[in-house]
Amino acid sequence: MQISTKITTVTEMEELGVAIAARLSVGDLVILRGELAAGKTALVRGIGAGLGIKEQISSPTFVIARRHHGPVPLTHVDLYRLLDHHNLSNEVSDLDLEADLITGVVVVEWGDDKFFDEVRLVVAITITSPEEREVTLDWRN
Repeated sequence: MQISTKITTVTEMEELGVAIAARLSVGDLVILRGELAAGKTALVRGIGAGLGIKEQISSPTFVIARRHHGPVPLTHVDLYRLLDHHNLSNEVSDLDLEADLITGVVVVEWGDDKFFDEVRLVVAITITSPEEREVTLDWRN
């Protein structure tokens, strides 16, 4: 099922994340697509808040993955720095995200469906103007 919406503020993006979190459960994998500065990390902050994560959520670009503890743990992955690697599938496999899915939710920025078996949601964020984003949610299963 696909749903699209317009977002004009960071707060709206975070609120959308909270709404998404309400439909997620342990074992769900979310893929985020969108260019730099599209609002992917703001969306993850909202998802984290909706999952009950109290700690600050920031982009894991330089560390690749951050694990956040809460009632439903959240693993936040950013594959941007790995996109040019010839062994991207091995790099993704080395993250052992399957283990994180046993106890929590995994959100992958710059992800690709072909590296993951079960994807619950694909979110595409398109910058339509400096002040506006179009967000398309493609719910699976």
